[in-house]
Amino acid sequence: MQVFMRLRRFYLPYLAWGLGSVVAMAVLTAVGLVRPWLLEQLIDRVIKGRQFAELPYWAGAVLAVALVRAVLNFGRQYLGQVFGQNATMDLRNALYDKLQYLHFKFYDNAHTGDLMSRVTADVEAFRMFLSFGFVHLMDVFFMTIFSLVVMLSMSVKLTLVTLLAMPFLLVVVMRFERQVHPAFTRVREALAGLSTATQENLSGMRTVKAFARERYEVEKFAAHNEEYLRANLNTSGLWARFFPVIELLSNLALTLMLSYGGLLVIRGELSLGELVAFNSLIWYWIWPMREIGYRINELTQAVASGERLLEVLDHPVAVQTAPDAVRLPRMKGHVRFEGVTFQYDTPRPDTKEITDHPALVDIDLDAPPGSVIGLIGGTGSGKSTLVSLIPRFYDVTRGRVTVDGVDVRKLDLVDLRSQIGIVLQETFLWSATIRENIAYGRRSATMEEIVAAAKLARAHDFIMELPQGYDTIVGERGMGLSGGQKQRIAIARAILNNPRILILDDATASVDMETEHEIQAALRNAMAGRTTFIIAHRLSSLKHADEILVLDAGRIVERGTHEQLLDMGGVYRAIYDIQFRDHEEQQARKAAGDGGCR
Repeated sequence: MQVFMRLRRFYLPYLAWGLGSVVAMAVLTAVGLVRPWLLEQLIDRVIKGRQFAELPYWAGAVLAVALVRAVLNFGRQYLGQVFGQNATMDLRNALYDKLQYLHFKFYDNAHTGDLMSRVTADVEAFRMFLSFGFVHLMDVFFMTIFSLVVMLSMSVKLTLVTLLAMPFLLVVVMRFERQVHPAFTRVREALAGLSTATQENLSGMRTVKAFARERYEVEKFAAHNEEYLRANLNTSGLWARFFPVIELLSNLALTLMLSYGGLLVIRGELSLGELVAFNSLIWYWIWPMREIGYRINELTQAVASGERLLEVLDHPVAVQTAPDAVRLPRMKGHVRFEGVTFQYDTPRPDTKEITDHPALVDIDLDAPPGSVIGLIGGTGSGKSTLVSLIPRFYDVTRGRVTVDGVDVRKLDLVDLRSQIGIVLQETFLWSATIRENIAYGRRSATMEEIVAAAKLARAHDFIMELPQGYDTIVGERGMGLSGGQKQRIAIARAILNNPRILILDDATASVDMETEHEIQAALRNAMAGRTTFIIAHRLSSLKHADEILVLDAGRIVERGTHEQLLDMGGVYRAIYDIQFRDHEEQQARKAAGDGGCR
């Protein structure tokens, strides 16, 4: 019950509907118990007593009971659905809401397919129990109690003989429940793995085809599918062992009842009608015992799903607005890093223990309003991590990052992030129109402002060449557009928000040299008055920066302007020589050739 208690905030507001369904089920069961009594009257009064004139009345009574049961059954179904659907709607909303606010560290280790499985399959399993399983479980209780009361009122001795099989039945049910819960947990985990494999394959289909890895992907999916099969077969094996035993014990109880009941009829201690009625009543006890397996199944699936949902709902939100947050509705954009060290928590593959890998070490940086800071370094040097600390995608491990003199951990998150324009290294576009993609960060933007931002990002011309212009719907993740086109739309999206701080994480990586020069020229205007951080591998994108930081293994190994770094003759000079030496030699040879001709 611990899982249901922790999730009670979702179903308690609608509990009246659930209780109404339970009441309808209780009355339905009670009305059903009238039928054995009617059967007893038909046999003892009408048939044996030869009161045939009463037959229409008793037949009418049977029909009336059926109609009442039909109405109650409708009420039970409808009320149960209202209860379950409303509760899980709130649960699904809360789960999706929590996913929006969980920090980046959560998503660093999460699998999209697993999260999708929780939002869909696990929520649905929980709904099925609330809508049907809970009422069915109560039905087992009502049928067992009500039938036993009526049976005891008819014959205590016959009831006690019938119940001789009950202790054995309870032992079997308890053993089944203990084994089926971990089995269903494995089924849910296997389904999540299958969903993850499917989602990754569909998202990376172009890569699969580019490397001709279709057979590998088929085999990988088959392995996940086989794991899901084994988990289900293990659960089915439990059912296969459980139900024959239940069937045997149920028939044993029925045999004991008929044998001893027949003896009581022969002795005249029980009428034939009472024995037939008792035979009908025992099925109100035996049937729930058979059904208890299904009900435990529904309950166990709901518990297993609830545990997976609680893993998300109870996950701490490490990065959130402080209760006493400072509001800065209009920032100047003065960014400082003061002795900043940051490390990711990464699971060690062999032991699964948590170990710390410093991504940044003792970073000091002062970026006045309107300044341009360039970042360069090898893969994994900490460039993207450094700029991720400004909008608080992660919180520093040591030191502090300030904006306008205030620690970002003390700023209102909405104020902070709404004034930071970001173009990430991996461009993401929604399956929507280009206009909606550009205006994603500012839904109230006018068409003129959207066009102006697109022109600034050198995206307007190619957009107007598309069939529907700004109303052209791009495919999933921007399919149908080139990498450079997607990047320019992402730049327009960042510019439209009129940010005080602009972060360009290798924003021109997917464009050709000519387009890069066009975008850089446009960005010079966009960066005016804004504090800008540029991550780039091409030095041409950084030459005009006020300060360039060269990072290696999370440390600043060189810093200065383009000219200063060239004079140092260090790492930056080596990168420059690799990128520009051949070009300059070619230009020199060309100039020498032109001079000789003259």
